[in-house]
Amino acid sequence: MNQLEQLKQHTIVVADTGDFQAIQQYTPRDATTNPSLILKAVQKEEYKPLLEKAVRDNMDASTGEVIDHLLVAFGKQILRVIPGRVSTEIDAALSFNTAASVAKGRDLIKLYEKNGIDRERVLIKMASTWEGIRAAEILEKEGIHTNMTLLFSLPQAIACAEAGAKLISPFVGRIYDWYKKSTGIDYQGAEDPGVQSVKRIYNYYRKFGYNTEVMGASFRNTGQILELAGCDLLTISPDLLQKLADTNAPLERKLSPDASSSAPIGKIAIDEPTFRFMFNEDAMATEKTAEGIRSFVADTAKLKQIISGMR
Repeated sequence: MNQLEQLKQHTIVVADTGDFQAIQQYTPRDATTNPSLILKAVQKEEYKPLLEKAVRDNMDASTGEVIDHLLVAFGKQILRVIPGRVSTEIDAALSFNTAASVAKGRDLIKLYEKNGIDRERVLIKMASTWEGIRAAEILEKEGIHTNMTLLFSLPQAIACAEAGAKLISPFVGRIYDWYKKSTGIDYQGAEDPGVQSVKRIYNYYRKFGYNTEVMGASFRNTGQILELAGCDLLTISPDLLQKLADTNAPLERKLSPDASSSAPIGKIAIDEPTFRFMFNEDAMATEKTAEGIRSFVADTAKLKQIISGMR
């Protein structure tokens, strides 16, 4: 078996792309999208009809509402080629507004359901800010499942689990980027700070019995993926999926629930002051979360410009 086939024996593989033609090629169970991936996709000729239809069918709607219809159109197409779930991200500009995030999550689920998609097949993706986590708590109680993204630290992960979030997406590659830039060290294998962060979160969840799923995200190389074999899920870009498919070297499972139960980790009680203090103490997490929100907001603005130019 190639490494992708071996990985699927231990971990649910998720495609990290808005390109549903690429998704078909690698037969993942789930798929994730974000504003940057959707922006990239709509600039390809084969996906322009989806954008044109979203604009044409919603001429009287706001630009933000057109984007909602576009996101659901992509999600609907993706769900035709995967057996599992698709993650659809709300506007990152809402990352510090709990009420608006809840409203947007409800709106997206209503659109999916109008298109005949059961809410169990959709994860609403939100930034792991305190306000985003509170929104997830409300949505989960309504049966709307969430994928907490832009997650870089253990306090974020603990708060998400205690809020009952369905899934978290800790960003391996962006953590690696920060430490590489900060120290000048090109971390490899188990020494990679991004890999270590996900292992710590996974072990914490399993030791203390949280049901929230851990999905490693934002990979820079296959070495990071191999070190997290056994994680609940891993969301991987098409180019790295191809590299795994092209390699037949043996793959070893690195994470398992049994090994996590004996991990030397103490339980941390997280309330809002504790969350904000611990998060503030982590320069990498605060900087990468803020940077990620700004980046997604900028790409959403570009998408809005494209739509405005078509109306």
